[in-house]
Amino acid sequence: MEVFNHNLENLFQQLGLPSDREAINSFIADHHLESGEDLTSAAFWSASQKQFLEEAKLQDADWVEQIDTLDTLLRKD
Repeated sequence: MEVFNHNLENLFQQLGLPSDREAINSFIADHHLESGEDLTSAAFWSASQKQFLEEAKLQDADWVEQIDTLDTLLRKD
């Protein structure tokens, strides 16, 4: 059985984004979700990124915890 470490860096890799700590921090600083906006409807995702996020959530995949973390990080008060 394959064991995979699902962390924020790996999620960014899955999304095809730079995944080093500086790039992740920069992405979070440059993007945000409006109040009530769903993560998957954000305009900054490509079609394939949006599809991955939607499918992972629907399937309750191993990625859900990290996707929820990213969702939280993109919500600025």
